[in-house]
Amino acid sequence: MDLPFDRPSPVTRRWRVTGWLLAGVWLFFLNIPLLTAVHQAQPWRRAVGVGSLVVFGVLYVLIFQWARALRQAHRPIPAGRARASVGLLLALGLAGIPGTAGDWLTTLVFVAAAAVFLLPPVDALVVVVLSALTPPVAAALVPGWEAESTVVFAVLLASFAMFGVSRLAQRNGELRAAQAEIRRLAVAEERARTARDLHDILGHSLTVVAVKAELAGRLLELDPARAGTEIADVERLARQALADVRRTVGAYREISLSGELAGARTALAAAGIVGDLPDDLPALPAAREELFGWAVREGVTNVVRHSGARRCVIRVHPDRVEIADDGRGPAGDGMPGPQPPGDGGHGLLGLRERGGRLDGTVTVGRRPDGTGFLLRVTVPVEQR
Repeated sequence: MDLPFDRPSPVTRRWRVTGWLLAGVWLFFLNIPLLTAVHQAQPWRRAVGVGSLVVFGVLYVLIFQWARALRQAHRPIPAGRARASVGLLLALGLAGIPGTAGDWLTTLVFVAAAAVFLLPPVDALVVVVLSALTPPVAAALVPGWEAESTVVFAVLLASFAMFGVSRLAQRNGELRAAQAEIRRLAVAEERARTARDLHDILGHSLTVVAVKAELAGRLLELDPARAGTEIADVERLARQALADVRRTVGAYREISLSGELAGARTALAAAGIVGDLPDDLPALPAAREELFGWAVREGVTNVVRHSGARRCVIRVHPDRVEIADDGRGPAGDGMPGPQPPGDGGHGLLGLRERGGRLDGTVTVGRRPDGTGFLLRVTVPVEQR
């Protein structure tokens, strides 16, 4: 399924306008060569100077926006196109020399900044160094050109600033990617939690339905009245399971320990297992009571399905709940008795994860006398 965080977030109109402003505001510094070009006596020099600067400014903004869009989309900037873009900016700056004279050196500030934003670090460093050395070298070689120390300073300052901007953009991109991954994992965890809840609900309810349906089939000829009672229970349990599923999907379902003990009593009786359940329950915090309710549900479900037991004992204490039986004992994966293919103990895994949220521990194994099966869920007394 195509999830919202699998797609790039739409860029708002305000953010697009901000991007254009970030790129265009620096064009103010082209005013010096532009004024020089405008005041040229010869029209062709004026046209060459003004035209080259206008094209230079438009191209710079477009290149900046292009590279910025690629970074926002977490896509690499093609090295060949990046070098061509920087070279084209430099060529336009040189083309304006007839109209801008020595003031064309101002364009080197933009060339250096673009190199830092577009090129790999080593290539960008070479361009910045050459841009910083060009003003004094040009002043020494070309008569009438002054050594523009301010241009050198501007090249270095712009390069440093653009380096910070590019790294900030990179970190922001990584942060957005990390946030998208966190959202993806949160959705995956929620799906896994829902799957565990549905497994626990349906595993318990359908187990009891199956046992009662089997019992009704055996009683159909021997005791039709009793078979009818069992069938009525099957219908009631099926409706209850449907209601539980609906509440789970709607995130409104609550598990109560007393309700699970009542359901356990019915399930054990239907399976022909003697249940020794507590009549009185200690006062428990809501979170612990819910956890113990899940433990009773999971434990009794597996006793009915796998243990082959004749007796099941449930004990509830302020810090723990225990479900024990006198059946076959734990199989290789810790659950009681042999399991059908594909079961895999998902309920026990979900129970451990729920217990972990309360710093609790889930213990499975044989009873202290070495027989049967014991499921114990313990939560620290100070856990509220």
